Amino acid sequence: MNLTQVRISRRPVTIAVALVGLVSLAIGAHAALNKRALDAAKAIGTEQNVVSHGASRVALVIGNGHYPDASAPLAQPINDARGLTAALRAQGVDVDVVEDATRDDMSRAIERLKSKIRKDTVVMLFFGGYGIQAGRESYMIPVDAAIWKESDVRRTGVSVEHVLEAMTEKGAKAKLVVVDASRRNPYERRFRSFSHGLAPISPPENALVLTSATPGKVTDDGKGQYSVLVAELLNNLNAQTGAESAFNKTRVAISRASEGEQVPSVSSSLLEDVRIGG
Repeated sequence: MNLTQVRISRRPVTIAVALVGLVSLAIGAHAALNKRALDAAKAIGTEQNVVSHGASRVALVIGNGHYPDASAPLAQPINDARGLTAALRAQGVDVDVVEDATRDDMSRAIERLKSKIRKDTVVMLFFGGYGIQAGRESYMIPVDAAIWKESDVRRTGVSVEHVLEAMTEKGAKAKLVVVDASRRNPYERRFRSFSHGLAPISPPENALVLTSATPGKVTDDGKGQYSVLVAELLNNLNAQTGAESAFNKTRVAISRASEGEQVPSVSSSLLEDVRIGG
């Protein structure tokens, strides 16, 4: 075999090797592009998921402590509002917080809350301060309320049931309400007759309500930074725990710790448990 024959015989092998190399490069480049596209899709998906979770959980937190008709300010509702706001925001909840709210402040805050509600929204309301029952409804009392008789409660207070109805009308996925207002209010001495504490709050469809005491009962404020209800609720709030589970754990813990002196009320019509945080 001469040199010319060797060169000719080697040429097909060289070409084949080159072709194999080109194919391998093409496959590698295609895989790299696919991986980049997949990574980009995951990044976009994650970003959309975070936005969705942030937008789908909203809360209104109201802490009223300075009532002119009370003998002394309530320290805990303001602390409760701030502590709960910090905990909820840490879990990605969009929180609007109002302190020492007048009736106009509360009305505007409720309108802001309603504007954020969509079909997939889990919405939460917290109120700390004085609450009064009138006409079998529970009312959150603003700091500028002028109350001399029971009809004034309906005129100047904000009905918890009406806020729940508004949430339902806006089509919220789930409604969560915490009312820490079962205090002996400073207006009772003015009424000819009155009922202690809050009235039973019947939750509409897919709602969960937690109050600091059973209907018709009042509780005394402790000496801690937070109220008994909020302190225990903060212990049970986390991104993995469902709202109904957190509320029930709070109820049981307070009932046991007080040996039955304070028994929070939990009313639920949830179709499935929902997380407070995202």
